[in-house]
Amino acid sequence: MSNKVGFLGPRGTFTEEALLSVMQVELDDLVPFPTERDVIRAVDESKVEKGIVPIENSIEGSVNSTLDTLAFEANSTIEKEVIISTKHNLIGRKGTNIADISTVISHPQATAQCRRYLSKVLPGATIMAANSTAEAVKKVTEGSPDTAAIGTSLAARLYDLEVLESDIEDFKDNKTRFVIVGKEPPPRSGSDKTSLVCFIYEDRPGSLLQILQEFSYRYINLTKIQSRPTKKGLGDYCFWIDMEGHLDDEPIASAIKCLKCKIRDVKVLGSYPRAD
Repeated sequence: MSNKVGFLGPRGTFTEEALLSVMQVELDDLVPFPTERDVIRAVDESKVEKGIVPIENSIEGSVNSTLDTLAFEANSTIEKEVIISTKHNLIGRKGTNIADISTVISHPQATAQCRRYLSKVLPGATIMAANSTAEAVKKVTEGSPDTAAIGTSLAARLYDLEVLESDIEDFKDNKTRFVIVGKEPPPRSGSDKTSLVCFIYEDRPGSLLQILQEFSYRYINLTKIQSRPTKKGLGDYCFWIDMEGHLDDEPIASAIKCLKCKIRDVKVLGSYPRAD
């Protein structure tokens, strides 16, 4: 396994950009995977030492495939979060005229973040989904000349394509949050975040309030709360919660201890340094 790091690939994704912004990794140690689930499973199965996946975007919200894999399938822990500005580019073959583009390929999150641009500039274009922005850019090299992709400038360079137009995202303060997943819980840094999933016994009035009160009583600031289906039946939900502080902080440890006595289960996904 060595020092190999898995990421949502192929080469040239925003995930790779986020990884390289915080870690120095040899090219031979970068291991691309086709989906977020594959990255996290590779860490669990010790195929790589660590992995990095997108988890949330400021425009489109959570990356549910990441949430669900961490909540229901993974035993690894979140070791760190990374936040980067997300600048989208329309990428095509060199010399392509934007007016001639009939098909745009990208990850669904990327096309959603450029919805207004596509509606205004390419209203008749067919939108096709790819597993990643880099996979989309790679497909441009294999498709017809009237095909373009939304992706990174890094991918354009890697696949010898041209950035036809840059900064096409609908909101210019577009940011994406990534998490580094591994098997070594980091020590308390003094500026931490804790993520967990709460599973209730049944859907009944006050279930969420019962959970939130434990944090409110202890003045714990929650930074994210989201319900997700447990995949066990219609109407059966769990709650993903992010909060400020570390698992070793007495208020958080106490809240989790009390919750375990009141609800079906609490799965701690990690306590890790917060990206300021």
